[in-house]
Parts: sequence; C-alpha cells; structure tokens
Amino acid sequence: MYALILSDHADRDIDINRVIRMLLIHDIVEIDAGDHPLHEAVDLDAQEKLEIAAASRIFGLLPKAQAENLRSLWVEFEEGKSGDAVFAKALDRLQPLIQNIATDGGTWNEANVTHQQVQEKYGSVIRKGAVSLWKYAANLVSGHFEKK
Repeated sequence: MYALILSDHADRDIDINRVIRMLLIHDIVEIDAGDHPLHEAVDLDAQEKLEIAAASRIFGLLPKAQAENLRSLWVEFEEGKSGDAVFAKALDRLQPLIQNIATDGGTWNEANVTHQQVQEKYGSVIRKGAVSLWKYAANLVSGHFEKK
C-alpha cells in the first residue's frame, strides 16, 4: 500500500510493479532465517549466510523460471542498487518508523533507541530513495523525541 500511495515521491524513475513485488518477497527468507528488528544486535555475516541458505531452500520449492525470477528480485532488493530497490528499501524503513511513532515509541522504547540512531539507521536509507519522505519522517521523529 505504501508503494502505491507514495510512488510519486521516489527520487528516481521506478517501475511500481517491480517495487511492489520486491516489497512482497524480500522478507520471505525470514521464514527460515528469522526476523530481527533494525536496532537488535545481530551478527550480520552470520545473518547473511542464513538468509542466502533460506533463499535457496524457499525459492528452490518453486518451478525453475519462477524461482529464478523471484530470487533475482530478492537479490536486487538486498543489493539496493537499482532505482526500484532503493525506493523499496526506503519504504521498508519508513513503515516501521511510522509504526513506532504511532505507538509512542513501540519497539524503540524497548530497545532504548535514540534520536541519533533513528537518524542514522532509518534516515540514511529513506533519504536515498525519497528525500521528501525523509523530510516528513524526520519531523515526526523529532517531534517524538522532543516529547520524551
């Protein structure tokens, strides 16, 4: 839903259908590899290996052509180089940011996340895909932390 509504804010030309497909499949590896909040301490190398193994297993369940197509979209998202992937990654960071704001800090409170950490971990990715969305989100974030 975010992709459809916010696509006009992408800083590069995007194919909204590809962006939506990336957003729908990028977390599928978490079935095997687990889901880790952005602010949780994780061994990134070990997590990457788990996700690659999960992708091989899960996409391997599909017919070859479909598996190759979906896995290539997943890899493209993970690499974050194409305009579609950059925007998809921006939205993937924006959604939990807004959820945390809407729940008065949500998981940020549980993990003692600071304003600076949000700026660094969310802002850097959102800004790459949609500067206007980061400007909006940054105001929400500032308002949230000023209330504390």
